[in-house]
Amino acid sequence: MKNKPKILISACLLGENCKYNGGNNADAISADTLDKLDQIYELVAVCPEYLGGLTTPREPAEICSNGRVMTKFSGRDVTREFLSGAQICADIARKNDCKIAVLKERSPSCGSGEIYDGSFTGRIVSGDGLTTSALKKLGVRVVGESALLELNLEKEAQNGQVDKH
Repeated sequence: MKNKPKILISACLLGENCKYNGGNNADAISADTLDKLDQIYELVAVCPEYLGGLTTPREPAEICSNGRVMTKFSGRDVTREFLSGAQICADIARKNDCKIAVLKERSPSCGSGEIYDGSFTGRIVSGDGLTTSALKKLGVRVVGESALLELNLEKEAQNGQVDKH
């Protein structure tokens, strides 16, 4: 398909080793789903933490109740780096006319609707990561990896190939 619409996608979901522990989240989506997504969209990979200046690997970080992003072991405030990465991703989305972003669920950057609570206990609360917030302000629809199949069906429905009802 020529001139496929572009979407942002978390680089870790594509197998890039940019996750805080040096690994990736490629196992979060099936290869078939990713292949189908790639057939319909041009994928623009981003890692907000890396783009914001953090290294890989890095200390785990979560958004705390005060809105600051803090690391687990040293208690370092990395909010500035997370905000910088969020702004860079928003700029990339704007420049590429991305209307959709598929981002890693529950992440302090990429979580949409649910994030970890800042206690590093695995407890989940309602909220968005900093990159997700920046993208939503631009009108970008942000979904987690569990909604990939839904995105494919939506695009096919727009082309008149699938009846969603």
